[in-house]
Amino acid sequence: MEHNTLQAILAHAVAEYPRECCGLIVATAGGEAYVACRNVAATPGEHFRLPGEDYAYAEDQGELLAVVHSHPDAPATPSDADRVECEKHGLPWHIVSVGQVVGEDPSCGDVQTIHPCGYQAPLVGRQFAHGILDCYTLVADFYLRELGIALGHYERQDRWWERGQDLYSLERLRAEGFEPIADAPRRGDMIIMQVRSEVPNHAGVYLGDGQMLHHMQSRLSETVPYGGTWSALTRYIVRHREVRNG
Repeated sequence: MEHNTLQAILAHAVAEYPRECCGLIVATAGGEAYVACRNVAATPGEHFRLPGEDYAYAEDQGELLAVVHSHPDAPATPSDADRVECEKHGLPWHIVSVGQVVGEDPSCGDVQTIHPCGYQAPLVGRQFAHGILDCYTLVADFYLRELGIALGHYERQDRWWERGQDLYSLERLRAEGFEPIADAPRRGDMIIMQVRSEVPNHAGVYLGDGQMLHHMQSRLSETVPYGGTWSALTRYIVRHREVRNG
């Protein structure tokens, strides 16, 4: 990274504080440049979402070299979500720490860089990041890694269940190859639950032996006994046709 690029990134991080800044480094005809982008995340102090039109604008300027974002009031240490998204983009990620001491202007701290390396978030103990590492992502990762079944990816806003989206509708699940079961659950069945919502909005995977794998917001993904409260919150349990016929 060139000095002028770094200075532009640091200035953007300070200007956006306490929001996360985000941007892209590109190789233009005139040399390396930083393209500051908008953060349109619903919670910009905790996450960033770089809009597609800003990404396209940067691509028009030249070859994309790296993704950049800041961590307000936190170290530049990459999160699980940062590492997963780095893999998805196939580009290096530069993360800058920015904070503010009372009575002083915001200032930047350390900068860390990560590169695509084949990272996969663990099934147990991963950090929560809505739309990147959440209950649906965990279920999909389990199905792909443990059962060799690829589930579809669905764009979803934070608290999608309050915005008219029904991610766990039977219609959508049937389109993916699932059907509700009437017998006892077995390993690989998806448990659909309703947690303080008007529609089912949470899912886990039955692991067998009375255990369920799931990921609640603001918690690490975990394995818990399935029963009690979780059983009471369950609306239906579905089994994939490849599991059913396996």
